[in-house]
Amino acid sequence: MVSIALRSFTGLRHSTPEPPHFITQTLPLPRQQRFYVSASKTSPKLTNRNLRVAVIGGGPAGGAAAETLARNGIETFLIERKLDNCKPCGGAIPLCMVGEFDLPLDIIDRKVTKMKMISPSNVAVDIGKTLKPHEYIGMVRREVLDAYLRERAEKNGARVINGLFLKMDLPQNQQQPYVLHFTEYDGKKGGVGEKKTMEVDAVIGADGANSKVAKSINAGDYDYAIAFQERVRIPDDKMVYYENLAEMYVGNDVSPDFYGWVFPKCDHVAVGTGTVTHKGDIKKFQLATRNRAKDKILGGKIIRVEAHPIPEHPRPRRLSGRVALVGDAAGYVTKCSGEGIYFAAKSGRMCAEAIVEGSENGKRMIDEGDLRSYLQKWDKTYWPTYKVLDVLQKVFYRSNPAREAFVEMCADEYVQKMTFDSYLYKKVAPGNPLEDLKLAVNTIGSLVRANALRNEMEKLRV
Repeated sequence: MVSIALRSFTGLRHSTPEPPHFITQTLPLPRQQRFYVSASKTSPKLTNRNLRVAVIGGGPAGGAAAETLARNGIETFLIERKLDNCKPCGGAIPLCMVGEFDLPLDIIDRKVTKMKMISPSNVAVDIGKTLKPHEYIGMVRREVLDAYLRERAEKNGARVINGLFLKMDLPQNQQQPYVLHFTEYDGKKGGVGEKKTMEVDAVIGADGANSKVAKSINAGDYDYAIAFQERVRIPDDKMVYYENLAEMYVGNDVSPDFYGWVFPKCDHVAVGTGTVTHKGDIKKFQLATRNRAKDKILGGKIIRVEAHPIPEHPRPRRLSGRVALVGDAAGYVTKCSGEGIYFAAKSGRMCAEAIVEGSENGKRMIDEGDLRSYLQKWDKTYWPTYKVLDVLQKVFYRSNPAREAFVEMCADEYVQKMTFDSYLYKKVAPGNPLEDLKLAVNTIGSLVRANALRNEMEKLRV
């Protein structure tokens, strides 16, 4: 979760049978405006039907996209294989997401107002001193959040299909549809499912790091991390300690290039870690994370084990024709913090908004240009954040002495304020020039001390 908003990085941004029909309905939700577009379009108007869009994947990206499409006149289909999916995810969401996506408070397990950053030598720094009384980091379970967003999309007119997307046939011209091949399941235990096809005008790939939609458009590969997480039910007296507290551990023992975490949930804690460079050692890192927190989770029982790939950077290609990628499928996970939930939901909504605008609320066909407006807006808004966190990870996660310097820097209240303001509201926090200068000097000092410590350690080895 740790990040620093530096305005000076702004310049880093890179300049078959008849298809199924489903009658959509528009149920207005509070805090969200419907789109009414009157722009002149050169693409043809649709007759006797509205634009049809398939959303592949039912996580935060897919759920947010499907809701926005359906409630604004698009005939929407959402295909998800695992409707009870529990992704191995820390589950932290920023405060702005609660309001922006109108999330009910009862799906938030914990309101975290305190964090501990714990260095390789187990020096703990308390973070959260700058939070205002109403501010917190929400902790959610993905199976709860994802289901809520899908159900809301369905209430607004999207058709949710329990199915496994297999492949799609690409159109030969602008007038032809995309033909999707998938297996639909009826919910019966042990059912093998039924092979089906569907014709749609556009596709949103929200199907995660191993996206089949991305493969269908030759979107290219990316580096990815393996996240490994155990859900641990600990005694009630120990759960009190984690009532509103999350812990993050850094060090070569828990991960050579990421961090370990203990995040509180409703009746258990999520203990996990991740790595890009040493995937084969992930269980060893997980054991080290448990050992670091052993006194606080003593007597706990592992109730679930989860693992999942997490992308490390955006894909080389994020759209092709009338197909666009969002969320993990597009590679929208931040370095250093590994945050992806908010960016998944936000990208899904932004992509859907571009389709709604380009199609004039489903009345016209869209083209690649309409989807490209989503990418341009996304990159302009969030590219600096990704670059800053990439730099931070390269500087501070490269060695244990550098991690010690990182934790030391996190004790600074100005760093904490800038970090939380940027994280909670997803906006670049305005800095104080004098404080920025002090921070730069202190950061250099911490790195110098870290480098000196590393040199002394090398001498001891000799």
